Amino acid sequence: MIPALIVFIITYILMLSFQKYRPYIALGSACVMLILGALGHFEMTPLSALKAVDYNVLLMISATMCTVTLFIESRMPARLAEMMMVKVPNVMWAVTVLSLFAGVVSAFVDNVATLLMVAPVGLAISRKLKISPVPVLIAISVSSNLQGAATLVGDTTSILLGGFANMNFMEFFWFKGKPSIFFSTELGALASLLVLMFLFRKYTDKVECKVETEVDDMVPTWLMVGTVLMLICMSFVPEPADPTLKVLHSLRSGLSCVLFALIGLLRQSIRERKISPFARAMKEMDTDTLLLLFGLFIVIEGIRSAGVIDAAAGLFHKVAGNSPLRLYVLIVGVSVVLSAFIDNIPYVATMLPVVRGIAGLMGVDPTVYYFGLLIGATLGGNLTPIGASANITAIGILRKNGEEVTTGDFLRIGVPFTLTAVLVGASFTWLVWGVK
Repeated sequence: MIPALIVFIITYILMLSFQKYRPYIALGSACVMLILGALGHFEMTPLSALKAVDYNVLLMISATMCTVTLFIESRMPARLAEMMMVKVPNVMWAVTVLSLFAGVVSAFVDNVATLLMVAPVGLAISRKLKISPVPVLIAISVSSNLQGAATLVGDTTSILLGGFANMNFMEFFWFKGKPSIFFSTELGALASLLVLMFLFRKYTDKVECKVETEVDDMVPTWLMVGTVLMLICMSFVPEPADPTLKVLHSLRSGLSCVLFALIGLLRQSIRERKISPFARAMKEMDTDTLLLLFGLFIVIEGIRSAGVIDAAAGLFHKVAGNSPLRLYVLIVGVSVVLSAFIDNIPYVATMLPVVRGIAGLMGVDPTVYYFGLLIGATLGGNLTPIGASANITAIGILRKNGEEVTTGDFLRIGVPFTLTAVLVGASFTWLVWGVK
């Protein structure tokens, strides 16, 4: 376990220190994990490492990037930016409203997909007002992550909880006769909006703009809308029993995004009578982000196989003792810290049975701990630029547009935003569901 833990710590220190080389650091660390597995330090083979990669996420990111390229070329983001700026008095309100919009969308659509759809609008607003897009996209990114826990279809971690606790879509709103996690998340979101307004309080420049941009091709916009609706529909498709169909089921969101991207690119190629749309889409694709995520999936599988996550989880019961409140605070706090540095999907998958077991030993209803786990793990990723896929993607988009993003740039927004949302959401959850 110790070698894997050391590699993991060094990996994240290097990624925080040398952000331009993060994809290569992650891939290099993935190779080291494979070597440690081959040497017998823990059970991980090349096959198990490849199985740990979330290809659904990678497909969804890459395909949505293609659709976003067409969306930008249609000039719709610029028009949306103008329509929004007409309605708001200054830049502070423009950023706040855009972040709120991203949060609402992410409650029903994957966070990365939400970011990829809203980010072009944020870039357009920044260009119009001649301000740095860095804080704008960071605000959009953390808002996209925030409300993923609100509904069953908002995030992979929500889907994990729904399956484990046998919760359906409506039970994320009202469960066992009480307000469910949706309300905890939304209260946290409202509190975090106040934080954004404070952080952007000096952005008082007036937004004076007319809706001038003309959109002569609405198909890319409808492709974006179709992608959103399809992602929602795919979340309701039950898992089949057939092993082959199970593989397709696990890739359903990514394949849906690929379908819409191919439709858009093929249509554009026919219109232009050449394959340049495919070339432009490949050029705009953020391969650094895809490589980084690929490497991180394997690194996380390495520390999971080595027992690092299990060992951390095993400390909960010993530290909490027989105090339900202490256990709740511990679960929320540790989830926030860990998910700021590791992928929350394997963490939540590992912790759900642990939480149920601890609650069983204490003889209490595990619901409050399930919700605390989800709040901490989902929102905690906003503490650091590498804690969530959406954050990694946002930084990749900024760099693609020639912007330099430092860790400090992200922390100035991510830390107060996250701590406020977690404190409000977790407090409400305990008040409603806490063990009396």
